[in-house]
Amino acid sequence: MGRAFEFRKSRKIKRWSSMAKTFTKIVKEITICAKEGGVDPKTNSKLRALIQNAKSANMPKENIKRALKKANDSNTIGYKKILFEGYAPHGIAILIETATDNNNRTVANIRSYFNKFGGSLGISGSVEYLFEHKCNFKFNPKGLDLEELELELIDYGIDELFTVDDEVYVYAPFDNFGLIQHKLESKSINILSSEFERIPTNTLELDKLNKEEVNKLINLIEEDNDVLNVFSNLK
Repeated sequence: MGRAFEFRKSRKIKRWSSMAKTFTKIVKEITICAKEGGVDPKTNSKLRALIQNAKSANMPKENIKRALKKANDSNTIGYKKILFEGYAPHGIAILIETATDNNNRTVANIRSYFNKFGGSLGISGSVEYLFEHKCNFKFNPKGLDLEELELELIDYGIDELFTVDDEVYVYAPFDNFGLIQHKLESKSINILSSEFERIPTNTLELDKLNKEEVNKLINLIEEDNDVLNVFSNLK
């Protein structure tokens, strides 16, 4: 078990403040994905994964249908994914994934959060290089020979396969997502969920007071309706 396991084990899992916000996030991602790659899950592997994630979050089928319909509507104002980079106080690097229909609003909001806590919003490329872009899959190990499966998946470029709380996680480079998803599906493995994460190559440790200050900034950013995910190199 390597960095991906340690990242998942030590990272504080952030829960959305309400089910409504969870659904809003998923709908945005489905809409963007469907507009980019088509509304048919059979031919759009990332959309297929997002729909599975929606089902795992107990999102009603009608919400999924509305998201796909919205993506197919030429009159719909589309969301655009934008990656923000910056530094929190004490040199902590932060990456923020957003989906917005108003870039000016989102930029202004993100900048104000950094300014409030003495951080700074950076330019493109100023922080991203400190993180590795990974995909991961979660599924139930029941009935599987995990050693054999891991050997098979190594040929598909996986970094790690490990078990946490009776669930199997597979980590791989971002670009290998489609290949691995297809391989797991071909073996009739029921994928519970899949995600894209940005794992820091190195982490920084702060004392309790400074850590709390950074977490307040991260929490504030996560509350923004345009924000999908926030990653940092805070240990």
